[in-house]
Amino acid sequence: MSSLEPLSRPRPDRLRLRGAEAGALMTLASMSGVQLGLALAVPLFDRLGVLGTAGLRLGWAGVLLLVLIRPRPRDFTGRDLPVCVLLGAVTAGMMLFFTLAVARIPLGTASALEFLGPLGVSLCGRGGGRRRWTAPAALGVVLLTEPWHGGVNPAGLGYALAAAACWAAYILLTQRVGDQVTGLKGLAVSMPVAGALGMLVAGPSELGHATWPLLLVMLGLAALSPVVPFILEFRALRHLTTSAFGTLMSLEPAIALLMGLLVLGQIPGPVPAAGVAFVVIAGIGATRTGARATTVEPPAPHDDTPLPGPAPSDREAPGGAHGIGDGQCAPSRR
Repeated sequence: MSSLEPLSRPRPDRLRLRGAEAGALMTLASMSGVQLGLALAVPLFDRLGVLGTAGLRLGWAGVLLLVLIRPRPRDFTGRDLPVCVLLGAVTAGMMLFFTLAVARIPLGTASALEFLGPLGVSLCGRGGGRRRWTAPAALGVVLLTEPWHGGVNPAGLGYALAAAACWAAYILLTQRVGDQVTGLKGLAVSMPVAGALGMLVAGPSELGHATWPLLLVMLGLAALSPVVPFILEFRALRHLTTSAFGTLMSLEPAIALLMGLLVLGQIPGPVPAAGVAFVVIAGIGATRTGARATTVEPPAPHDDTPLPGPAPSDREAPGGAHGIGDGQCAPSRR
């Protein structure tokens, strides 16, 4: 029997993180990747222009997702493609407006203002309990904008709010796409559309400054955000309920504040920092208050399941990996 002892050792797949801990780490890594990618893109504004930087990120992201996922025509019905195209247009608007905002106001402030989009969707969901979090959210916005002495660039504020509106529309459209299209195939159509629109908006005047080294840098930034975060979020939702996922996503403005400090040297004043804190608290409170009652789910699939397949935890809310349930905040997609 001693010769069989080595067979009783744990298999390598048992050493991997599983359950809520793995999902939480994936979610935190996703948000950190998004905000780090944005912070690293800011220094390129002087060389590629704001729209050129955003357009190239969108373009490369569309190419990468199209190659990685390889959607096929038979994966879609005649009703699916128009919604995917519209989702791509909204995604382009969300990323372009947010990049324009970050060029004018600090990253943490822009992220907190943009987060008003999913927070608004959550606050308007069914059930009045979560609406009590409107007050801290509104207080957070006042502290962020400091209207008593014009603390925020008006154009930056407008762009951040436009990105918030696009993010809210993105949530609702992604919910519909997730109901109709399996896995990430809808994303593999919408992101190339977003990339084409981003390149079109950037135009020859912005993209004419691109060099091969800059193109490779932008390819790396597109992989860092949004490609890898999309995949991490999809995997995270195999391990987390939508309520837990939405609560973690509410921390993104705080992560943006930290990235702005570490990468860009943007030191927030006490008042804007307090504003970010109030927005984060409102997001966590609204998400937890609006959580669905726990339901009995079928056993989760083995972790060797192919990535694009749906998972039971995704179905707790319509829309799969990018859906929301009863007003839950959806993933960030920048």
